[in-house]
Amino acid sequence: MLRIFSNGMFSRSQRGLVASWCLGVAVSMLAVGSSAAELPDFTKLVEQNSPAVVNISTEQSASPRNRDSGNEQLDEFFKRFFPDGGGPEGRTPNAPRSLGSGFIVSADGYVLTNNHVVENADKIVVRLNDRRELEAELVGADPRSDLAVLKINAKNLPVVKLGNSDKLKVGEWVLAIGSPFGFDYSVTAGIVSAKGRSLPTENNENYVPFIQTDVAINPGNSGGPLFNLNGEVIGINSQIYTRSGGFMGVSFAIPIDVAMEVADQLKKDGRVSRGWLGVVIQDVDRELAESFGLKKPGGALVAQVLPDGPAAKGGIQAGDIITTFNGEEVDLSSDLPHLVGRTRAGSTAAVSVVRAGKSKRLKIKIGELADSGNPIVGSAGEAGPDSAPSRLGLTVEAVPAAALERLNVTQGVRVTAAQGAAAEAGIAPGDIITRLANKPVESITGFTKLVDGLESGKSVPVLIVRNGTPTFRALKVPAD
Repeated sequence: MLRIFSNGMFSRSQRGLVASWCLGVAVSMLAVGSSAAELPDFTKLVEQNSPAVVNISTEQSASPRNRDSGNEQLDEFFKRFFPDGGGPEGRTPNAPRSLGSGFIVSADGYVLTNNHVVENADKIVVRLNDRRELEAELVGADPRSDLAVLKINAKNLPVVKLGNSDKLKVGEWVLAIGSPFGFDYSVTAGIVSAKGRSLPTENNENYVPFIQTDVAINPGNSGGPLFNLNGEVIGINSQIYTRSGGFMGVSFAIPIDVAMEVADQLKKDGRVSRGWLGVVIQDVDRELAESFGLKKPGGALVAQVLPDGPAAKGGIQAGDIITTFNGEEVDLSSDLPHLVGRTRAGSTAAVSVVRAGKSKRLKIKIGELADSGNPIVGSAGEAGPDSAPSRLGLTVEAVPAAALERLNVTQGVRVTAAQGAAAEAGIAPGDIITRLANKPVESITGFTKLVDGLESGKSVPVLIVRNGTPTFRALKVPAD
């Protein structure tokens, strides 16, 4: 605060302070004005595109099924955004309604939205910008990508302009239009936080490389468009990361390139065809990279090759690390399903793998992913005689043939006790060890020979099957 003297005059030093303060204020105001001038103006974008955004409500004759995914971590963190009770209006008990968003992609009435917005609906109603309400036909839906195509009986409708999500850059401004909590045509903006995010479904499938943003998204935004500054749709809002059920700064959108590939197939065939490789994969962490002799983590580690699948026929083996697929880098294991899923069934793909420290190039004829897979499940078999504890801290037993068949494995030994290095590697009683140091484990005798031949102090990969799921572990051999 400035002190004003009774004679209304400032001393020379005080006049200098006042001048400096005024100059600072002026500079700050210029900086604020400059920053404000650099912020994007969304008004024209909203005016031009709002007419093509729609509100979607559904009716069901019975109560909706539980929409939780069945995966506790996904249930807590990733929520699809539509309220079970619908919007602010009251709902009758025998006709529950969900509320979501969508957008028109053709003047003759095709509309895109999320599958979970219209799933199990007996009636779908699309409300247009001009307040018309039209009943929609479900052309097709794809739960794996959470997309649905609707058709309304109307002509000369406003449509959105589609962009190229592959050209989207992290840090780019984006804008969403939707109906959060039933408030139509609400606009929120933010930036692209990341690309290619993997969000596994309840079946541990991840065929969508999601766009992550900090755009405010809430229940009712589901299925709505995500625009770039050119007014082009580059994504479909689909999920949020939350502990509260509401927006917490992280939201996810389906890339429009992926969405349109799915939509075109749904319109043409009523179903979606995806490529299938026939492998079970996992990430390569630092310990596994060391055990496989890699300089750094990377790629998709093949934990299991499904019998008679495309990978098995093409020469891929358990323990291979897939590093490229059709020329595209595979940095994380989650990258591979995106690449394979978008590959046409029947085509031949070039796959690079690292096997025993050497790079190898294979040609694989891609199969077609079945509509519903058969999970590998199994239970422990009858007990057999234990072997003596090994230098790895493992006690193992033989596995009866019937148990191996139930577990869908052909060979291995079962762990009855794990301590020391084995326990530190995450190996537990009940696990079936099928490979050790990239060599198959055929019997207790064979296992013992492999253990005796391991180099002290070196990390080696161990392939285990737990509850029917194969997984590699990195185990450091204790010094003698």
